[in-house]
Amino acid sequence: MSPPPFAFLPVVLLVLSSGAAVPLSYVPHPGDKFVYTETIQVSNGTGNYTGYTEVDHYTGNIAVTAVAANLTVSASYAASGNWSNNQGQSGPWAEKGTFSFSASTYHYVQGSDNQTGYVDPYTWFFMDNTLVSGQSFYSLNTHMDVVSTNYSFPMASSSTGYVKTIFAEGNGSYQRNDSYGVFDASYNWKEYYDPGTGFIVGYRYTETDRDAGGNGFTYTDDLTDTSTTFSLTPAAAPTSPSSPSQGGGSAGNELVIAMVLLVVAVVVIVIIAVLLKRRSQGQPKMDRNIPRHAHVEVPTQAPSYGPPAPVRLTPADQPAVQQIVIRETVKVPCRFCGTLIDSIDTSCPKCGAPRT
Repeated sequence: MSPPPFAFLPVVLLVLSSGAAVPLSYVPHPGDKFVYTETIQVSNGTGNYTGYTEVDHYTGNIAVTAVAANLTVSASYAASGNWSNNQGQSGPWAEKGTFSFSASTYHYVQGSDNQTGYVDPYTWFFMDNTLVSGQSFYSLNTHMDVVSTNYSFPMASSSTGYVKTIFAEGNGSYQRNDSYGVFDASYNWKEYYDPGTGFIVGYRYTETDRDAGGNGFTYTDDLTDTSTTFSLTPAAAPTSPSSPSQGGGSAGNELVIAMVLLVVAVVVIVIIAVLLKRRSQGQPKMDRNIPRHAHVEVPTQAPSYGPPAPVRLTPADQPAVQQIVIRETVKVPCRFCGTLIDSIDTSCPKCGAPRT
């Protein structure tokens, strides 16, 4: 028996209604903007980097200025701040410009917010907000896995002190090859996005750099939004992994132990500070040259961080100067670029570095 002409209509309507219920990825709007603070630290030096520390503080923003029909998003970026190291050096830093990216492929289209060393990278600040736990995407060139779509991220401006985010995590390695030297770098990157828009809310990047000689350092980069034009959803504080101890005797013992540990920690910190001060007195001065936004994974080539400054010192011990006599004229190699210069010259004619 043939079914009546409209027997399949409810099925068709069900399929259509199910398709309409599928969530759509957020498309940015002109005026979308987030402002962030960023702190970068270099620490845990080993070998020639023992005792060296560096800290950078920045304030920046990314703003959407226009959206084309093909979902190409025009945007602007700006950031500024200061850096300093334990050798008494410090200085300002700033950047700004325009670029575009795709809200459908999540790739940069033209230019970027000063991201260098990548081949056709994905955006780091914007993701598909419809992804669920277990799915993956790319941030720059790093493979990220969605861990949770309901993660409580700390934010002071929230009424609860936390906001709801999509938590994604990725790991990788690459070879750092810049003015600091050649290092094997491995990193972990935790990113937190707004579920409503897919824009970044914050991240924590941790990188460890080491070479065959035992020299290296740890590089951390923390970013948190301070304000957004789009609404963030307040969230409850995350559940504590363990409940507090019960009973007065137990609490008293824990207090004594805590006080003892505090005293020991203070003594250790004082000793380390004295040792580091003695070490740093014998270290050469160094300009800042670890680049900002160093989270990068490029399997086929080493990342490029732009041309180094004319004078770029490293914390490694400088080799002894050897004199070379050419045609009765005493020349010495420049300590920084290797160019032979007259021993009576006060600076290198090529790179401008002082001879002594």
